[in-house]
Amino acid sequence: MKYILVTGGVISGIGKGVIASSVGTILKSCGLQVTSIKIDPYINIDAGTFSPYEHGEVYVLDDGGEVDLDLGNYERFLDITLHKDNNITTGKIYQHVINKERKGDYLGKTVQVIICTRVLIEVPSLQLGGTIGDIEGMPFVEAFRQFQFRVKRENFCCVHVSLVPQPKSTGEHKTKPTQASVRELRGLGLSPDLIVCRSENEITKAVKDKISNFCHVEPRQVLCMHDVPSIYHVPIFMEEQGIVELFAERLHLQVPAPRPRRLMYKWRDLAVKTERLTREVTIALVGKYIKLQDAYSSVIKALQHSALACNHKLKIMYIDAEELEPAMKTDHPVKFHAAWQNLCTADGIIVPGGFGSRGVEGKIAAIEWARKMKKPFLGVCLGLQCAVIEFARSALGWQDANSAEIDPTTSHPVIIEMPEHNVGQMGGTMRLGKRETVFNTADSVLRKLYQNVDTIEERHRHRYEVNPAYVAEFEKAGLKFVGKDTSGKRMEVIEFPNHPYFVGVQFHPEYISRPLKPSPPYMGLILASCGRLNGYLLRGCRLSPRQLSDVGSSSEEEALPVQAEAAISPKGPRVSLAGRDSLHHHELHHHELHHHDLHHSHALAPGFSRSEDYRSVTSSHEEPEEPARSEGHDVPPQFNGNALDGRDNEAYNGSPPHAKPSKSGQHDS
Repeated sequence: MKYILVTGGVISGIGKGVIASSVGTILKSCGLQVTSIKIDPYINIDAGTFSPYEHGEVYVLDDGGEVDLDLGNYERFLDITLHKDNNITTGKIYQHVINKERKGDYLGKTVQVIICTRVLIEVPSLQLGGTIGDIEGMPFVEAFRQFQFRVKRENFCCVHVSLVPQPKSTGEHKTKPTQASVRELRGLGLSPDLIVCRSENEITKAVKDKISNFCHVEPRQVLCMHDVPSIYHVPIFMEEQGIVELFAERLHLQVPAPRPRRLMYKWRDLAVKTERLTREVTIALVGKYIKLQDAYSSVIKALQHSALACNHKLKIMYIDAEELEPAMKTDHPVKFHAAWQNLCTADGIIVPGGFGSRGVEGKIAAIEWARKMKKPFLGVCLGLQCAVIEFARSALGWQDANSAEIDPTTSHPVIIEMPEHNVGQMGGTMRLGKRETVFNTADSVLRKLYQNVDTIEERHRHRYEVNPAYVAEFEKAGLKFVGKDTSGKRMEVIEFPNHPYFVGVQFHPEYISRPLKPSPPYMGLILASCGRLNGYLLRGCRLSPRQLSDVGSSSEEEALPVQAEAAISPKGPRVSLAGRDSLHHHELHHHELHHHDLHHSHALAPGFSRSEDYRSVTSSHEEPEEPARSEGHDVPPQFNGNALDGRDNEAYNGSPPHAKPSKSGQHDS
């Protein structure tokens, strides 16, 4: 077994996650089996109780592990399924060691930090969190110093990611921070075999030679990773700098000759496509943690995957849910009006998950507007619960309807705490991990997007659910619960009929979305926002030839590298690799919060205009559809519509990873 350790220097959030993921992608393209492990020096047992403002989103794995968002990056890049053991924390190790000591397993010996933690981290590791020199990471650095000698030199490699700043006052790249970082790493007993230099602009050969000279490595062991137009360029640029040959030589890897190229061709295709997109789809993300976009990392990526598959450039308008609440109209009228302005001009709306009462009323207001104005809407977790509350208030007339989390004294608790939740504990007590959802009706938009299968498996993270006592009244009023758990008592999916797309899911489909395999609920939102959902379903979940040709792509594998080389240029718009989730919020060009001037739209905030003003903005935006290829098939025979071009269709053939085959083996009609 080979081990590649990725460390960081100078600053945190430098892009270690993307570098580690890119290394894995490149090695996987060579036919090697790859896994990823994130080591976090904090004493928390897991990431379950982290604040979104400090650490970004909590990523959930199939086995229910609540882990750092970097593991989501690994899964998306490598298209693999990780487990909770792939995230090691100091807290996990200390807990394990102390439990063993209490049982007497050490037979009276003195328990020491380095010796005890060393045994537990002998695994293939890709990323050590934090920065070299951090006091909390010292035990791991020492453990790896000893570990490299036990596995022998040819089985251990260290990649150091360091910042090479370029002050605007001089315009010159400064190598001193990298020199100091490498010197400290070497002083701790680890010598880098590769130095990845992160910079805003491409570094010159003279700078590389200087780093090589003062950091005791050959010039070819210094790789440049400057800011690039999209995340998909990173593995390509690293491969072009000879990283495969360096790893093959350093770790004695048996790389086939000629190397398999199909996976890297697909990454090149993604990089080319992001540069050529011209049509734009705007999605309003109504959340409560929008000050830190890492809090919605997987949601943003799932939207990007679906928009890319639909040949559209994604533009996200981040709307603070609190700014939509009626109280803001008097307290901060400008913010209130601007928030509603953005909401009204978006093509679609998503309300993601969250906890607590703050911003809930704003989310409910946004959902009410989406439902009544027939704006495409997707609610995830808390988004589904807010949709249920809104329907109870608007359609059933229960003005005090609420969630037991928000108002424990409400007379209509339409959202209640799950009975299995441990009230005395917060961490690890929710309904977590992959669970099965059963569709109970054939007439469901979401079921069609999932290939019309009977059951699906998606990841969950919640402790509140729809109160089953009110389900019959909801359905009588028109809200459909089209998906439930295997017991039939827990509501998983809601849909509102006679609407372009109004879907709520209790699970988190964004966790399983991949660049080449978009999540069906997110795909439905993007398609509906583009006015293409109906035609997509009629064609059996396939985009029309015209839509597929919106972005040119070569049909021959051999021609793609030449085409990609011309399009992937260091010039043009660039984005930074910095950020805890390694540039997730820069994968496409426009994800920043966008405020429209108030006089540029007909839609005004509630209380400022007549309802006709909203209708003028939300009038039908359905684009002309290509005729359906096969008459009489309104149920998708195959999940094959998200292909980037004809050559990559095999990436979508068959069932997506989260769908289970129909029990009957046939599609319902």
